[in-house]
Amino acid sequence: MSILNRGWIYDSITRNEDSGSVSYRWTHGANDLYMGSGIFYFAVPYFLKARICVCLGSGGGYVPRLMIDATWELGETNMYPENEYGEVYVVDATNSVNGEVDWADDDSYLRSHFKVKFLNMTTEDAFYNFFVKRDIKIDYLHIDADHTYEGCKLDFDLYSTIMNENGIISIHDTDEKYMDSFAIYEDESHDLCMGPSKFIKEISDEWEVFNLFDYKEKSEKLSSSGLTLLRKKDV
Repeated sequence: MSILNRGWIYDSITRNEDSGSVSYRWTHGANDLYMGSGIFYFAVPYFLKARICVCLGSGGGYVPRLMIDATWELGETNMYPENEYGEVYVVDATNSVNGEVDWADDDSYLRSHFKVKFLNMTTEDAFYNFFVKRDIKIDYLHIDADHTYEGCKLDFDLYSTIMNENGIISIHDTDEKYMDSFAIYEDESHDLCMGPSKFIKEISDEWEVFNLFDYKEKSEKLSSSGLTLLRKKDV
């Protein structure tokens, strides 16, 4: 027996049932049956008993579907108030920066199988016009939108101000060695994501920083593009 349901992972987490693999799952070090860093997108909100999860950027929706699974499990095991479940928001301008999303259509696998709340706008607009105006506080935030240094810094500077106490932030694509070894082909749409690895080097000592890097040179095993976890220190 295993704690992991490999049938569910194959059908709905790393793949879109019969329509093929989830876009960009490889950046998380995942294949058909191995979730890679995806285990943290489930484990972090599960451990926190997170009520509000926010994913900035989405690609193929790999991260939010694991967040949804965590909130569902928490609801089914009575970790929330009676008859309540957590909420998962995806913020994506769907502007083709760093690749295309595959869930834009209402009948997409992600929309039809996972109860995610989609905000089709920039992360800055969503911060001011949605989260701030509704006084929403976040338990778990995943930053994976604009991969420039300026974009990653802006997302962190904004959203870190509306985190709940002991909330956790994860930033994707932070392994500099992975990015340095990355090869692209001519006209590839997925840009090199150097901004996050640069940004995490200057995070203030007010934050606990834990880097999850598994890249090995010339390895035959998939590695993720790097994940960094942050939590504000007690003062």
